[in-house]
Amino acid sequence: MIAQLGTQFDALLSGVTTTEARLVATLGILLATAAIGWLLLPRTVRAGERVASRWLERFLDGRGEHSIATLREAVPLSFGLRLIVGILQLALFSLATAAILSLWGQFALVVAALPVAENALTVGARVVLSGFLLAGAYIASDLLEAYVSALSDDSDRITAHQEQLLTRIMQVGLLAVAGLTVLGIWGVNLGGLLVGAGFLGIVLGMAARQTLGSLIAGFVLMFARPFEIGDWVEIGDEEGFVTEITIMNTHMRNFDGEYVVVPNDLVTNQAITNRSREGRLRIHMEVGIGYDDDPTRASEIAEDVLTGIDTVANNPKPYVIPSAFGDSAILLDLRFWIDPPTPQARWRSKATAVEEIQRRFADAGISIPYPQRTVTHPPETAADDETVERVERLDTPPGSRPSGGD
Repeated sequence: MIAQLGTQFDALLSGVTTTEARLVATLGILLATAAIGWLLLPRTVRAGERVASRWLERFLDGRGEHSIATLREAVPLSFGLRLIVGILQLALFSLATAAILSLWGQFALVVAALPVAENALTVGARVVLSGFLLAGAYIASDLLEAYVSALSDDSDRITAHQEQLLTRIMQVGLLAVAGLTVLGIWGVNLGGLLVGAGFLGIVLGMAARQTLGSLIAGFVLMFARPFEIGDWVEIGDEEGFVTEITIMNTHMRNFDGEYVVVPNDLVTNQAITNRSREGRLRIHMEVGIGYDDDPTRASEIAEDVLTGIDTVANNPKPYVIPSAFGDSAILLDLRFWIDPPTPQARWRSKATAVEEIQRRFADAGISIPYPQRTVTHPPETAADDETVERVERLDTPPGSRPSGGD
C-alpha cells in the first residue's frame, strides 16, 4: 500500500522539471513542514487532549478515578503529549523528506526506504494499539469494581466476600482477554501457547495441590457463606474477627491483637463457630451455694442481678435454675443472652455478674462455699484404736519413761 502511494506521489511531482521550480517547491515543502510540525501539531494535540478528557469525564461520571490516576503516575500527561507530538512530527518530516527526494529525481532512495518505513509504521501502530488496549482494560477493570460495588450495595444477598471474589474474577478475565488480544496483534501463535499453558497447568496442579485446594475452598466459602467480614468466629483453635477473605486465605484478628492467616482448605475442613450470625449469644455460668441455703431465694437474687446488667438482653429474659448437687455446694446454672454478641459484652457481663452476685449473696447471708472434705472413721475402727492404746499402757511399767538417749 505504501509503495502504491509512493508511485502516485512520484508521478505527481515528476511534472516539476526546472531547477527554479524545484527550489521553490522544496522551499514550500520545508516551510509547510515547519509550520505544521512546530505550530499546528502541538496545538492540535492539546486541543484533542482537552476534548478527549472532557468526553472521558462525562462518560466515566466519576468512576475509574483510581486507575486513571495510576496511569497518569506511570505515564505523565506531559510526557504522553510530547510523545504523540514527536511521533507525528517524525512522520511529517519523513513524508517531507520523501517528497523532496522525489522532487529531485531520487525516487529510488524512497523506494529503498519504503519497506523500512512500512515496518516501522506497522510496529508503531501495534505498539500504540497494544498500549491503548492494555490501558483501556485497566480502566475497565476499575469500572467493573465500581459496578460490582454498586450492585452489592443495592442487594442484600451479595456479601463482601462474594463481592471481592466476583470483582477479582471479572478483572482477571478482562485482563486475560486483553492480553490474548495483544498477543494476537503481535502475531503470536495462540494455539501453541494454549497447549503449552495446558501442560504447564497440569504440572503446576500436581505440584501445588494444597494451593489449588485453597483456591477451590475459596469458591466454596463464597457460595456457602458460613461467615462474613467482621464476624466473630472460632475456626479450629483460632478465635477472633474476620478481617478479610481472599481466594486463598481467611484473615483474622484475635483478641490479643495478633494477625492470623488461615488457608481456606483448613477453614473448610474444620468446625466453624460463628457467634455473630444470629445477632445474639447465650452465656452459661455456674455458682454454688451452701447446702444449708435456700436455692429458690438464691435463684431469685441471681436473676434480679442479671436483669439489672445493661449488657444482658431482656428478651429472652435471663433465668437461673438449680442444676446439680456438687461435692461442696448446690450448683445454680445461670443462663442469659447478650445482644449484640461481642467479646467485650461477654466479658463485661460475666465480670459484672460475678461481682454483683457475690455482693448480693453476702448481704442475704447466702454462702458460696469453697471445696472442702470431711474425714470420719467408722465406729469399729475407732474401737480398735482405743483397744490398742489401752494395751500399750498396760504393758508399760509404772514410772518408766521412754529413753531419749544415753
